[in-house]
Amino acid sequence: MTEEMSRVQRNAQTSRKQPKKTSSKVKRYAKYTILTLATLGVVGALGGAGVFTYYASSAPKITNSALVGTSQTQLLDADSNVFYTTGSKREMAKQSEIPKEMRMAVVSIEDRRFYKHHGVDPRRILGAAFANFTGSSLGLQGGSTLTQQLIKLTAFSTAASDQTIKRKAQEAWLALKLEKEYSKNQILTLYMNKVYMGNGVYGMKTAAEYYFGKDLKNLSTPQMALLAGLPQSPSGYDPYVNPKGAKARRDEVLKAMAQNNVITQAQAKKYVALSVTDGLMTTHPSSSTQDEESKVDDAYIMSTLAEIKKLGYDVNKDGLTVQTNLNQKVQDRAYAIGNTADYVNWKDDDMQVGMTVTDPNSGKVIAQLGGRNLKTLQGINHATNTVRSSGSNAKPIVDYGPAVENLGWSTNHLVLDTPYTYPGTNIQPNDWDHKFMGSMTMRYALAQSRNLPAIRTLQEVGYTKSSEFLKKLGIDIPADKLVGSSAIGIDVSSEQLATAYAAFANGGTYYKPQYISKVTEQSGVVKNYKAEGSTAMKSSTAFMLTNMMKSVITDSYAKMINTNAYSQAGKTGVVGYADGADVPDGAAHDTWFTGFTKSAAISVWTGYDQPDEPGHYLAEGEEQYVALHAYKALMDYVMSGGDDGSDWTMPDTVREVTVNGIKEYQVVGADVANEKTIGGTGAVSTTRTPTVQREQQTVQQSVAPVESSTEQPASKTPTSSSESSTESAEERSTSSSQVESSASRSESQPASSSSNAPSSSASSTQPASSSNAPETRESAR
Repeated sequence: MTEEMSRVQRNAQTSRKQPKKTSSKVKRYAKYTILTLATLGVVGALGGAGVFTYYASSAPKITNSALVGTSQTQLLDADSNVFYTTGSKREMAKQSEIPKEMRMAVVSIEDRRFYKHHGVDPRRILGAAFANFTGSSLGLQGGSTLTQQLIKLTAFSTAASDQTIKRKAQEAWLALKLEKEYSKNQILTLYMNKVYMGNGVYGMKTAAEYYFGKDLKNLSTPQMALLAGLPQSPSGYDPYVNPKGAKARRDEVLKAMAQNNVITQAQAKKYVALSVTDGLMTTHPSSSTQDEESKVDDAYIMSTLAEIKKLGYDVNKDGLTVQTNLNQKVQDRAYAIGNTADYVNWKDDDMQVGMTVTDPNSGKVIAQLGGRNLKTLQGINHATNTVRSSGSNAKPIVDYGPAVENLGWSTNHLVLDTPYTYPGTNIQPNDWDHKFMGSMTMRYALAQSRNLPAIRTLQEVGYTKSSEFLKKLGIDIPADKLVGSSAIGIDVSSEQLATAYAAFANGGTYYKPQYISKVTEQSGVVKNYKAEGSTAMKSSTAFMLTNMMKSVITDSYAKMINTNAYSQAGKTGVVGYADGADVPDGAAHDTWFTGFTKSAAISVWTGYDQPDEPGHYLAEGEEQYVALHAYKALMDYVMSGGDDGSDWTMPDTVREVTVNGIKEYQVVGADVANEKTIGGTGAVSTTRTPTVQREQQTVQQSVAPVESSTEQPASKTPTSSSESSTESAEERSTSSSQVESSASRSESQPASSSSNAPSSSASSTQPASSSNAPETRESAR
């Protein structure tokens, strides 16, 4: 019994001691964990310090001139001459000119502990994180001090690629260093003189004059608060554009000032009740000299600024030096062509123009004209607008280019100019003369810009292949957005057409339009930009379309721009009015010409901003030749510099054949034996395709007609199964979902007022379903 109890007692004692052993293990593990974490913390701190030191050692140098200088961006032309600087002239405020209340308004909303920290504020960083988490405000959202913001404005950019740990470390190091070299009020003065204030205004002294017509010392407290709040979002808090947002921000500053004991709560309440527009200037003095100089390059400036923004920069804050591809001499000539009577006879001052010049071998945009007689800067850029139909400028890229690329058509491929009805509709497109010329070569159809062969070609190629071809040329139109009349007109810009046609000029490579070649950031970092070309088409397609478009210039009314000085190719485009429009017969809505040499591609649009207003039409004759004349005047100037104007060399992917004395071209490897051509195997006619004649009747007699029985009678509405037997299977099977829904459009040749371009009247057919839509009409000669 005693022994048993003794055993029980021992077990009980052992049981009581066990928790002590477990507790000891927990303590030991905790101790090891703490020591491990402490060790890792020390190592991390040492490592972090090492990284910080390494980054700091490569921080950019900050000079006094850089601190005093502006954060405006400069644009340089290809010869490194400055042609534009963002913003207006800046007025520098001396430290003594800035009232204490103005300084404290900025400090209250931007950096309340400004006078207590040493450039970097850990407490502010933690407060910013907490404020962002809780949604608090009163200037605590950002972790950067005013000193850091000054460093950022002086040495770094706002590009996303610049938001790195390295940049943050350098910014902090430079801020700490700056605080040792400058007083707090000096730093604050530098910041207030440098910061962007919206509407092209830099510095708070300049802003006081711009917004209120006053010196800083004469501003009211609410006005000071408005200016103090602008730097966070100058456009978002613009009192002219967004008075509601501007008032909310001003009131936020006033509340922060009250929290910071700069003003009383009672004063803040009183000021919040005031309108944000009190004392706001309604007019501003402008620099007429600067404005006139900027007009010359206005379109190029707009396009460049847009490209900078796409790169992630803020031109108003980043202080960039941007090297562009602008050829200032070509730009000056383009401006003179558009704004004087020395080169072109403009109908009136309201007639507008959009013009883009590119280098086919690089994609560089060397000049751009966005309008005439500009009344405002950076307004409408007609050169990049995509709201006007291209007319027959579409045919090489929507119809015939895809046909050669995908179907292997020869330049003398048989096409039909006979009655046609869009599948599943009763819409019957026509040409300007309402006549049918029968069978003809693809070359001749393009040169004479006949509509019905182009429409048939698109149907045979198919919308999918056409869309794919366009996309490779930088024109993104989905297949389901293409319709029958897309064959004779798509909405596009001169910028898009110049770069698309440039791919024909260089042998088949597409380059995106490029305005910028180099960006130098405030930190000294240089970034170079070069467009990477992509294959848009086969070399055979590029050569054959170029050769066909040479015929446009030699065998149509466009021959008025022909020259022996250089080889060129191109395409006209005329967009007519709908039937019933109150305009003279043959009047045009828009006119285009896009042409190219080996060295330059130029696309020109002319028309009116309000083409339906009385008198805002382009009459037959010279008014419709303006785009051609403008192109010639500029191309002559570009090519006068000795650029390559030689003819294109046939690639080994193309075979030359002579048909009835005319040089035609075939795609090597294509099934030409079974191809229907004019004068070739499987030809319906061997009649030689004529050159342009002075009278349309003569031209009609020079081509062989196709039997009318092969076409659906114009008086009937065909279905997809009743199309001509000479049309493709794809056209015959076109579904009702692809039915043309926009205006039926045909094109007319402008009547000539010179011996080079014979005259004729023009009319067109417009479907009732789209009676208000402009009608695309083009040369039939």
